Amino acid sequence: MIRNILGSLVALAGAASAVLSPFREWYDGRVGRDYRVRDLFEGITVTESGVLVSILLPFLAAALLVVVGVVLRSRLVVALAGLMVLGFTVLWMVRQGQAAGSLVVGGDGAGLQVGVANALAGGLLMLIGALLMRGRRSRRERRPERVREPVEPYAAPAADQVDTWPPTQEPGMSVQTSPWPEPEADPYTGPDPRDSRDPRDPHDPHDPRTRPCPQAPHPEDDPRDPVHPPHPPPRPPAQG
Repeated sequence: MIRNILGSLVALAGAASAVLSPFREWYDGRVGRDYRVRDLFEGITVTESGVLVSILLPFLAAALLVVVGVVLRSRLVVALAGLMVLGFTVLWMVRQGQAAGSLVVGGDGAGLQVGVANALAGGLLMLIGALLMRGRRSRRERRPERVREPVEPYAAPAADQVDTWPPTQEPGMSVQTSPWPEPEADPYTGPDPRDSRDPRDPHDPHDPRTRPCPQAPHPEDDPRDPVHPPHPPPRPPAQG
């Protein structure tokens, strides 16, 4: 902000100096507004010029560019105005040197006068103001950058909340995970003395789970089978 204000003031001062220069003496007591714009391209003549067609015209255009550049905060526009003033001043010096044969700086008013110095100083001040100006900030610069803090992959638990899994337990103790009380297990005391079955017999005739399955009759022993009649029972041995 401060740089833009300082650069704008310097550029405006340069524009005022450039506009004032045509009203002062430039060479051999001749003021700048007496030089026509066409004389800068065709050669210097002794013909006097009007104010609107004199060298004042490009300097007014340069001053207008400076005002626009300051309003828009454009360094490029202000620099372009300074180059315009310097360019027309140098071009005049070339044409004046060709017309007079040489350019001299005399204190008695026989050479370059203060008007040329004002024009050169005005162009230089415009360039300095363009360099001092910061210009318009882009949208990225307007938005403050958010500094992202490094995110850990997982938050470390506190010292009193250390997660230990599986939970440690003392030997002989069980971990209660259900809200209901667990039933107590009866200790094993051996076979029931009231049980009459043999503990060594794995097949209990009274237990349907251990009862042996009856074997199905052979198809040849089926009396209803006409192809395979049942085998006759064996005959008892004859007694003598």
